[in-house]
Formats: sequence, C-alpha cells, structure tokens
Amino acid sequence: MTSKLLSTIVKAIDDKKGEDIVTLDLRELDGVICDYFVICSANSTVQVGAIADGIEDEVLKECKEKVIRVDGLRNALWVAMDYGDVMVHIFTHETRENYKLEELWADAKTINN
Repeated sequence: MTSKLLSTIVKAIDDKKGEDIVTLDLRELDGVICDYFVICSANSTVQVGAIADGIEDEVLKECKEKVIRVDGLRNALWVAMDYGDVMVHIFTHETRENYKLEELWADAKTINN
C-alpha cells in the first residue's frame, strides 16, 4: 500500500505543477517518525495550498486514506502532511532553501520519482 500511496502523492504534486520532487527513504535510519518523506517546491503560497489540496483529494480517491494531520496552511510557506508512514513537505522555493530538509536527512536514500 505504501508504494501506491507514494506514487499517488507524487502524481498529485506533478498534476499541480509542483517542482523538484524528492522522495527520501528513511527506513534504515534510527529514530525516525515515518518511513518516507516526499518533498517538493511551489512557486507561491497559493500553489502550496493547491498542491496540498490536490494530494488530499487524490489520496482519498485512489488510496481511500485520509490525511492524519496537516500543518502550515495558514501561511502556506511550508505545509506538512502526515499520512502515517509517509510525510509530505510542500515548500515555497525560498523556504525550502532556508530549511534544507534534504541536507538534514542526507543519510537517507533518495528514490527517483
């Protein structure tokens, strides 16, 4: 089920023109809160919100899963979506560059999308 969830999330991001999509496999790291991070960038806060909405709609339709929690929609610079084993991070370009999430998890394997 996780592979279908991942592919549905990536497709939803792509459908909303999200950029620089990266999936990190965290399963071999100690002390992680989930198995995968999916990270992408958007050109504006409006697009961040649209990507989050698109993911939520597509995952519910294709995987019959509801998002557990969504944080960051108020300012929409960085939205985090919790699907249990998968966390989705949607950033504006500037915010992603500032937090460098991929560098924090540099030991994780990168999955090509």
